[in-house]
Amino acid sequence: MPYKYSQTKQHHFKKHTYRQSNYSDYNKALKNRGRIDIWISDDVLTCWQADVRIYDGTGSTAKYPNSTIEACHYLRMVFKLPLRQTQGFIENILEMLGQNNFQCPDYTLLSKRLAKLGFETPKFKINESVDDDIVAIAIDSTGLKRFGRDEWHQEKHKVSAKRSWRKAHLAVKGNHIIESAVLTHKDVMDDQIVNAVCEQITAQVEHITADKMYDTNAVYQTLEKHFPDADIIIPPKDNTFADDYHHSKRMSNLIECFAAGIMNWQKCRHYGRRNVSETAMQRYKKIIGNKLHSRNFTNQNQEMLLGCSILNRFTHLGMPNSYRVA
Repeated sequence: MPYKYSQTKQHHFKKHTYRQSNYSDYNKALKNRGRIDIWISDDVLTCWQADVRIYDGTGSTAKYPNSTIEACHYLRMVFKLPLRQTQGFIENILEMLGQNNFQCPDYTLLSKRLAKLGFETPKFKINESVDDDIVAIAIDSTGLKRFGRDEWHQEKHKVSAKRSWRKAHLAVKGNHIIESAVLTHKDVMDDQIVNAVCEQITAQVEHITADKMYDTNAVYQTLEKHFPDADIIIPPKDNTFADDYHHSKRMSNLIECFAAGIMNWQKCRHYGRRNVSETAMQRYKKIIGNKLHSRNFTNQNQEMLLGCSILNRFTHLGMPNSYRVA
């Protein structure tokens, strides 16, 4: 749960023990994440490149469709390769597949075409399995490093970090599917981007959770406009007081927190579902990385959406089902 009893003494408590009920399936899913044919499928190879290009005097048609550029960038991000190594890696794959007439897009073309992919929302959001559970959405943000010296360089030479960050705002469903993702500059506040995050969500949401940074009347109004029947679960800020000016659902959360206490309130209102957003941010930084490789903001936005699409694809392959034993 986000809030815990005796937070100053948590180091004295034994950590909970969990077991997986689907270890075999999840172990197989983890191995499948390294398969090449997830990204270079028969459908992608069928339209890998155009054999005939039309010149009309103003230019020519593209030799490589967007599906080919996407597949190359998927492999680049999954295996954490620079652009030149990505080109050599894919060329070797095409040779082993016997596709000698196919070529990999040049590394410079991969960089230029990244901004033109036109990603507006993460892909692979549709779940093939039937899910009758309540559709719960958790909204949160995290920082992705653009450039800067690493920790060893700072400590060795006693220099400043000179880091620069982007903020990735995510909306995650209870089944770990990233429904929405927006990249902004580091100075943009979390509550200012809620409308852009909600516009990408197509599911019928019944439960929304976020941390106290989103506790503003504007956020409540935006969420109610997009999801009028959803329960909005946001803990009140420390300096919030009762006022008729507040949104009705915000006042309800405020009164319930003071009446029942924050611990009982989060248990009754299922505030613990917000953990999926924290898990999604941790998965992004562990699997994709905590650093953006592109320099241009448009490319960085497409790179972040590609990373979220990769996580959604991995989620469809299989996730662990764990239960507490101690």
